[in-house]
Amino acid sequence: MQRYGMTVPFDGQQLHAQIDRYKRLEQLGYTDLWSAEAMGADGLTPLALGSVWTPSMRLGTAILPAYTRGPALMAQSVAAMASAAPGRFVIGLGSSSNVIVERWNGIPFEKPYQQTRDMVRFLKAALTGDKVTEEYESFTINGFRLGLLPEQPVPILVAALREGMLRMAGRESDGAIINWLSADNVSTVAGIVREENPNAEVVARLFVAPTSDAETARNMGKFAAAAYLNVPVYKAFHEWMGRTDALGEHWEQWAAGDRKGALEKIPDEVIDELIIHGSADECRAHIQRYIDNGVTCPALSILPFPGVDVDEAIEGLAP
Repeated sequence: MQRYGMTVPFDGQQLHAQIDRYKRLEQLGYTDLWSAEAMGADGLTPLALGSVWTPSMRLGTAILPAYTRGPALMAQSVAAMASAAPGRFVIGLGSSSNVIVERWNGIPFEKPYQQTRDMVRFLKAALTGDKVTEEYESFTINGFRLGLLPEQPVPILVAALREGMLRMAGRESDGAIINWLSADNVSTVAGIVREENPNAEVVARLFVAPTSDAETARNMGKFAAAAYLNVPVYKAFHEWMGRTDALGEHWEQWAAGDRKGALEKIPDEVIDELIIHGSADECRAHIQRYIDNGVTCPALSILPFPGVDVDEAIEGLAP
């Protein structure tokens, strides 16, 4: 089954007011709701609403940071969502970034590979219902037993950028969540995951601006992309993907504090690769390229650019 998801909640609208949009997604054949967790709503409340408002849809986090909830609380959160929506919840975990973890949450962003791996290992142990006493590399658990066991297994996915985390996602979990990459990049990253696990799921968060105003989409897209391209983990990823020549001047000017000049140095072709824009039909064709290259579930995220109508986008991008 080809899955096809949407990122929730939608920008610019209170959570309680989004019921009609959630229900419309279900009516149009979207299969999944995926949440994120950065500076808006937390990653679970929008899905808890979706568990009631859209009883057929799968619910996933893309992602919860592996640092910002303690292990026991993370296990409780996963179990609660899985209990609310039996067989429909997928937990996506990742290291997140130094910005979210350290600058915004005051938690040292140390050993992200180990922290994510250990949280996955702990969750797999805790979700069996057994008492967990274990010294992991990142933390120690002494006698925790989960008091609310899910009725059905909970898939675990790992957000991954470069090879080490991609291989860990395939080896330790049920698949990977990928982000801010081109359709052509998918072949590389999905291939690495599936070398470890041929049946791995690959969920891609795809940023979409259904508008035929290419100039606006590119100009606004540069603001959106720059917020990620200059985070160390994403910068390293795009260097690995071969974008050093295309983005080198941008990175230099951004580091020097010339933000306006740096934005102008992002080539249009990079934005065209990383942000899906154009007519609804053109966007759907671009999304299909990601699927053809190995994505099992696109998780669309509608960018609130000028000229983008969210409700029209929901209709036009529907599977």
